[in-house]
Order: sequence, then C-alpha cells, then structure tokens
Amino acid sequence: MALLDTPVCDFGWQAPDFTLSDPYGTQYNLRDSMGDSGLLIVFICNHCPYVKAIADRLAADTDLLMEAEVGVLAIMSNSWKDYPEDSPPNMLKFAAKHRFNFPYLIDEDQSVAKAYGAVCTPDFFGFNARGELQYRGRLDDIGIGGSDENRQAELLEAMAMIAETGQGPKEQVPSMGCSIKWT
Repeated sequence: MALLDTPVCDFGWQAPDFTLSDPYGTQYNLRDSMGDSGLLIVFICNHCPYVKAIADRLAADTDLLMEAEVGVLAIMSNSWKDYPEDSPPNMLKFAAKHRFNFPYLIDEDQSVAKAYGAVCTPDFFGFNARGELQYRGRLDDIGIGGSDENRQAELLEAMAMIAETGQGPKEQVPSMGCSIKWT
C-alpha cells in the first residue's frame, strides 16, 4: 500500500465532463450533478483504511453539503478485478453500511481518475458553481485514528466558503491515502 498526498489545488482548473454509472447501471454526468452552490467529487474505494476511517464522517458532512445545494459524487477508480473488495456489489454494501446519500460511481477504465489527476483514496475535488476547482484538501484534521473531539471539518468549511463566495480557502492541507490501483 503506497501512501500518497494529493497535489496542491490548481485554483480555477475547469472540471472535465464525464458520464459514469453506479452499480445499478444508472448514469450520472458532471453537468447534471452540479448543484446550485457547487460540486464535490471524491475518489474513494472500499478497501482503503483511510477511506474506511472517514466514511461515516464523509456521509454526515456530505448530507450537510447537499442540504446547502452542493452536488456530491463519489467515484471508485480502482481496478476492482485485481481488488475484489472494490467490486460493484461491494460498493453497494459499503455505501449502505456508511449511509451514503450520494451516487457512488464506477470508473472502470480509469479515464475519469486520469482526467482529474486523482492520485489516492480519498481524493477530494471541490468545485464552485462554474465548475472551477477551488478545493483539493482533506476531509478534516482527525486522520485515520483520531478523535472527533474538537474536529475541524476542513472540507465542509471550504465548500461552505465556495458556495458563498465562489472561491476556496488559499491554505489547504492535502488529503492523504492509498494510491489508486491502476490497471
């Protein structure tokens, strides 16, 4: 398991459109998923210990974002044939276990992860309503084994700022996680 940090935010980078399906075959694209206040795209998987550690907090924070009219999509880009725990049926189980209320999509050919420059799971991309990248940081300051006490919800705060002003915070702490499992 390679441990990686995400790159620094490329403010203003335009989100490339895509169409991906969830495990049921329902298709989603960037344009239709954009909320009035922006869009969060998070690259995750089922087997990464970093994703497992944040999954419940991610679900709670994204519920608040969706109430604030921020669209949310999760994308699984790992080679699930090499990592069966990340298979579409297991994606459904993982999403149900953690009460995901957002689409969890399959990037089977890994083209979306490559187009976005995603490097790890979790990898967060926060866009304003114009589809311009404004956040490429972490979920919060807890890490993999910390306590919720005095938690700083960095992603939630950044997306609230983006929804209000169209711009993200200039200071961002990179997300950390396992490498995407490329084919």
